Amino acid sequence: MENIHKSPVVSKKVLVPFILVTSLFALWGFANAVTDPMVQAFKKVLELSNSQAAWVQMAFYGGYFCMALPAALFVRKYSYKTGVLIGLALYAIGALLFYPAAITEQFWFFCLGLYILTFGLAFLETTANPYILAMGAKDTATQRLNLAQAFNPVGLLLGLLVAQQFVLKNLQSDDYANFSELAEAKKIMIKTADLMVIRNPYVVLGLVIIGVFILIAINKMPQAKDEGGVPSIKATFSSLIKNNKYTLGVLAQVFYVGAQIMCWTYIYQYAEGMGIDSETAANYQFVAFILFLVGRAIGTYLLRFFSSGKLLMYFALLAMFCTIGTIWINGVVGLYCLVGVSFCMSLMFPTIYGIALDGLNEEESKIGAAGLVMAIVGGALMPQWQGSIIDLGGSGVNEIKIAGVSEVNFSFILPLICFIYIAWYGLRVFKRHETSDDVISNN
Repeated sequence: MENIHKSPVVSKKVLVPFILVTSLFALWGFANAVTDPMVQAFKKVLELSNSQAAWVQMAFYGGYFCMALPAALFVRKYSYKTGVLIGLALYAIGALLFYPAAITEQFWFFCLGLYILTFGLAFLETTANPYILAMGAKDTATQRLNLAQAFNPVGLLLGLLVAQQFVLKNLQSDDYANFSELAEAKKIMIKTADLMVIRNPYVVLGLVIIGVFILIAINKMPQAKDEGGVPSIKATFSSLIKNNKYTLGVLAQVFYVGAQIMCWTYIYQYAEGMGIDSETAANYQFVAFILFLVGRAIGTYLLRFFSSGKLLMYFALLAMFCTIGTIWINGVVGLYCLVGVSFCMSLMFPTIYGIALDGLNEEESKIGAAGLVMAIVGGALMPQWQGSIIDLGGSGVNEIKIAGVSEVNFSFILPLICFIYIAWYGLRVFKRHETSDDVISNN
């Protein structure tokens, strides 16, 4: 075990700003969780194809990709607090757009709302993550980010509960096995009612975001200063590209986010292959989110004793074993393995983030954070690739065998590949950076 950190994770003088910024992690976790089930909801209510319904995720994660770099350039010129407020404003606008979208009953309008909403999330993630890293000593930065990120699964749990209790249970279209065959007048009535059900949590969320905006606006927030002036943007990009720990970390984040969204999105199809309905499958996802929360807490504690790279490698290796079980063990044990993957993933995002930005100056961190947030595009691309594997046999999930297992089981080969890379990245960081750092500190 490595030396225990001696610096406080969060000092008393920044406790209130830390709490306010940490609340943002729960807010974007809520948005992620409440949006996932909407793919199925829109597909049924608006009678969309799988590829059309996938635009929900494309709009959601595509917004991150498009806005991350502009957000970083904005924060580079102004303050972290200004970036947070802009992010909250865009978040609220996107959520409130669900109100007119429900009135018009146009799918593109809902996607536009999600797209603008994630403009706000891109601002928040680009700003909040490096802000948390800067709120204290460098030797506790990754641990501090893991502590803040521990509130992300709290938002995930709340989002899933809201989606389950206030959306999925109240969709009238789910009461009909052949909704598309109903009389047109009845379908119109049900569609109008269901779109209102989908609208409500987003409108309430928008109002909550306005409240958080006011709280942060009236509170004094610290602004980390960078010494030595602001380098040119060209010099910053050049420095980042030459930093292998950073560039490989961005790729690791692409793989992580892709793996996370695949494991959470297709838990419903995996359960379907076992004859389990969506409402029951949501309970397994709920357990997965709880394990994600528990894993984040345990991982944050273990970072006091293990280096970031080594612990990342251990969690990725455990994720690989769980994913192998998901693929090649049939029945409920395979489903338990899939649920268990969430425990292993819990540490990954903030740890990869902290490792990749470690050693960068303040200005490099602001631009570097954008690359790591843009990496969230993995959540837009990889689920579609996994869906293509599942569709190889047709519209079902277990119509053909690949390597001796059903196509839905085999599709989890993609998350497995992701975890193999993340384990390699953790090992590389430990051997090339952390071990050498220990040698330097002991001399």
